[in-house]
Amino acid sequence: MNYQHAFHAGNGADVVKHAALALILSYLNRKDAPYRVLDTHAGAGLYDLGGANAQRTKEAEDGIEKVLAADLPARAATLLAPYLDAVRTLRADGSRRYPGSPALALALGRPQDRFLFCETNREERAKLEKRVGADPRAKILPQDGWQAITAHLPPRERRGLVLVDPPFEEPGEFQRLAEGLAAAHQRFATGIVMLWYPIKDLKAVDAFRREVARARLPKTLKVEVDFAEVRRLDTLSGSGQIIVNPPFTLADDLRSVLSALAPIIARDGKGRVRVSWLTGEA
Repeated sequence: MNYQHAFHAGNGADVVKHAALALILSYLNRKDAPYRVLDTHAGAGLYDLGGANAQRTKEAEDGIEKVLAADLPARAATLLAPYLDAVRTLRADGSRRYPGSPALALALGRPQDRFLFCETNREERAKLEKRVGADPRAKILPQDGWQAITAHLPPRERRGLVLVDPPFEEPGEFQRLAEGLAAAHQRFATGIVMLWYPIKDLKAVDAFRREVARARLPKTLKVEVDFAEVRRLDTLSGSGQIIVNPPFTLADDLRSVLSALAPIIARDGKGRVRVSWLTGEA
C-alpha cells in the first residue's frame, strides 16, 4: 500500500484518526501537569486541500469537508469541537488548510507541553520545519520513528501520548507496529499509545489484531470504522486504531463520535463502527 499523505489528507481515515487524537489530548489537558507527545511518523505537518495533490484525489471532499458542513448530533458536536475548531481556525484566512497530527497536536496543546516529531524523509521534514518548526514547544527529529520509541521514552513528564502512524509504504509494517507497541508500553507503561492502521489487507489486519491481543497489555482498545457496510478489497476499506491506556471515558465517547461520523464519511452513507476491548475492560 502506497500512502503518500498529501494525496489523502483530510479523507475519512484522517477524520477518524484525528477525532480520536483530539479527544485524547483534550483529556490530557484536564490536568495542569505537562505532558509530552511523541509522533513517530509526523509527515509534513500541515496540508493545503486546495493544492494539486489533494485536488488530484479529492478525498477530502468526502471526509473533512462533509464533516464541517454536517449538522452533527449534540453530544458528538461537543466532543468533536476541539478538533473541528482547530481546523476552522486554520481556515480563518479563507484557505483550505488541514492539520496533520503535528499541527493538530500543537493547536490543542498548552504552553507547558512538549512535542517530538520524527520524520526521516528530507522533503517532508523540510515542510514540517517550515510549518510547525518555529513553535518553541516542538522539536523535529530526522530520526527513524521506530528507533525514537526506545530513544525518547519514557519522557521526563511521565505522562503523555505516543502516536504511531506509519505510511505503510513497505512490507512488514504490521509486524513493526506490534513490536513498536510492545516497546512503547515497556518503556512508558503509564503513557497512552495510539497506533493507526489501514483496513485493506484483511488477512494482515486479522493477524495483527491477534498478535496485539496475545501481548496481553492492560487496557487495550480496538477502534475500527469501515467506510461501507460491505468491505471492498480493491481500495482502502476502513480505518483502524489500537489505543493502550485510553482515558477513562474514551471508549464511550468514540462510540458516540464515530457513530455520528460514519454515515457522513462512508461511501454507502452507512458505514460500520466497532469499538471493543482486546484486553482489560468488560
